[in-house]
Amino acid sequence: MVRDRSKAGVVRSAAYLLSGVPLGVGCLLVIVATAGAGVALLPVAIGVVPLILLCQLGIPVARVERRRLGWVSPGPVRAALRSSCAGGWWRRSKARLRERVTWQELGYTALLATLLWVFDLIVVLVGVVLPGAMIAAPLVVALSPSEWVPSGAAMVRSGLVWAIVPLGAAVLAAAVFVLPAAAGARARVSRAMLEPARGGDELELVEVRRSRARMVDQHEAERRRIERDLHDGAQQRLTSLAMVLGLARTQLDGGSGPGALVDRAHTEAKLALAELGDLIRGIHPKILSDRGLDAALGDLADRCALPVRVDTAVGTRLPDSAESAAYYAVSEALTNVVKHSGADRAEVVARYQQGVLLVEIRDNGRGGADQEGGGGLSGLADRASVVGGTVALSSPPGGPTVVRVRIPSEPLP
Repeated sequence: MVRDRSKAGVVRSAAYLLSGVPLGVGCLLVIVATAGAGVALLPVAIGVVPLILLCQLGIPVARVERRRLGWVSPGPVRAALRSSCAGGWWRRSKARLRERVTWQELGYTALLATLLWVFDLIVVLVGVVLPGAMIAAPLVVALSPSEWVPSGAAMVRSGLVWAIVPLGAAVLAAAVFVLPAAAGARARVSRAMLEPARGGDELELVEVRRSRARMVDQHEAERRRIERDLHDGAQQRLTSLAMVLGLARTQLDGGSGPGALVDRAHTEAKLALAELGDLIRGIHPKILSDRGLDAALGDLADRCALPVRVDTAVGTRLPDSAESAAYYAVSEALTNVVKHSGADRAEVVARYQQGVLLVEIRDNGRGGADQEGGGGLSGLADRASVVGGTVALSSPPGGPTVVRVRIPSEPLP
């Protein structure tokens, strides 16, 4: 670290150390008050709230410290990349408490509240306040009332009080070197504790994951918009057309001629309406948005070409990206069962446990499925990986085939 011994550098060092004192004392008071309130209120449920707030105290403190480091520390101080998290306070708090950087910043806050501010205070007292008081001593003694310093006038006349002025000047001159060195050492400690410990590649990977999560959310929002537009626009028009053609057919004679043409048009309109309904369900099933994953998987099993036993107990609403990934994973897996397995029945089980959505699709087919061979199973794995999920496949020759999908997710508030 390059020490700046210019006038501005000394002033910045002094300001950095001096401002650390009230910050550290404030952190100490907040820690004591919050921890005390949390412990006192632990017998009731509300006692958890102050303790959770205390664990996140390092986040704002670290933000302030990174700004203060710019006064004395060359180069930018990298802030930790945090996972994106929408939702209420409770959901954001749980996400923050799972991040290593939150505890790293809390540890720094505890060190600041117990030791670092004391170091700052000692350096400022010894390097600035004490020599300043020594230099100003003759003036202070001369101007002080006689009852405060009874022998002050005699001390000034004798020159005894003037003897400490050169000593104070020498200490103040030494402070030009001491303050930047002390501030630099202090800044190195703060930088080491506040900069993320990860390497550059891992930081980039975190940012890629955050970007991918944003893209998934935007993609799901666009899918739902297209589904609404098709449902409220083209599907309604085709429904009206089919009704009009049905009325026209009843008023015309059957057989050849206009009646036959209207009858054919009516049939084609109903087929187009059915195909459009399938397309809308493929884009984003309305039942998934309205009633959740349990109902949507049940509807999916009802429309399957073979009997499917459904055992779902998700019981809570999850983000659209997680529900959609699970729904289409089951859809793809059941499609593969119908086309390739030779099974005569299947089973779908879904559970949400400890922040993870678990879905299992099982069939009694011939087995031998290969996830590495491409096709539907690899597409299923790709769909799950987009939302941070994984897919495990067990398919020995002769069966049964079991597909397990694991998607980490937080419930909606």
